[in-house]
Amino acid sequence: MMHNPEPAAVEAWRGAMVESRHRVAFAVLDADDRVIEARGDIERPVYARSAIKPLQALPLVESGAADALAVSPEELAIACASHGGEPRHVAVVTAWLQRIGLTEHDLECGAHAPSHAPSARALYAAGEEPTAVHNNCSGKHTGMLATCRHLGDPTRGYISFEHPQQQRVLAVLSEMCGVDLKNAPRGIDGCGLPQLGIPLGALARAFARFGAPESLTPARQAGCRRIAGAMAAHPFLLAGTGRFCTLAITAANGKALVKTGAEGVFIASIPARGIGIALKIEDGAARAAEVAMASLLMRHAGLDDGEQAAFQTLSRPAVTNVAGTPVGAIVAAPGF
Repeated sequence: MMHNPEPAAVEAWRGAMVESRHRVAFAVLDADDRVIEARGDIERPVYARSAIKPLQALPLVESGAADALAVSPEELAIACASHGGEPRHVAVVTAWLQRIGLTEHDLECGAHAPSHAPSARALYAAGEEPTAVHNNCSGKHTGMLATCRHLGDPTRGYISFEHPQQQRVLAVLSEMCGVDLKNAPRGIDGCGLPQLGIPLGALARAFARFGAPESLTPARQAGCRRIAGAMAAHPFLLAGTGRFCTLAITAANGKALVKTGAEGVFIASIPARGIGIALKIEDGAARAAEVAMASLLMRHAGLDDGEQAAFQTLSRPAVTNVAGTPVGAIVAAPGF
């Protein structure tokens, strides 16, 4: 699926001139595998990073673990999250771990300070150090541990590609993307989990199916709908204060579900229209990925006038100086 090999661009303006440009490849597909819009090389594999967390959460539901362990919608949402380590995020993960008889020491994602700066300052002011529950991926890892507990798999080493949990994820990704990924390019994510090289077109296909799963097995349909419902109902848990995923899902009133990934990857699912979107910024810039996704949602998500106005703000964030004064903007380039 090669469409318009000349990538679209996002521009950073400062004053009266463009200071920087970001190249973009993206694919927009529907649940019937029709390409609605695409630019750049959408057959080239990319590491989707955290953008695929909703798909990585499917074994939690399909295995029966979510029902057996009474996993709440809030916990399902945080299993899909790249959260900011705010107190509510940490509380949901901590309580979930305790309920399944585990602690932060069972998480193999590593520890880092909350990305939400006020939460990080409060943590250090209290004389505490960050633990693995503050890791932005701790909810995803807890969901994987819950699946292992339910199925009787070892909880140690669950991040290994050979572990049964990662083989379950591999099967889900292959089925949802419609691509055999057993021999796909492989790397390790920041949280230690395997990453697979997946074409942008296949990622868009997967999230079209995720939002409109009627062609999937009954168990897969139920899993997609349950996870999508949790994401729509709890956007704060997916990211946090001032974060694009939270703001976009809220602004779209559930018409679009979005998830960011590191290095300029973004996906979206538009359930009512059966559309999936996947994009990659060539230089990995998150600021450009957000602008590109906001612009694509404005023309594909069926937003009303009020929702369009909210996305107009998201599609052109200000460039500010150190004092916080706006001195430019990041915008979609002409012709995007």
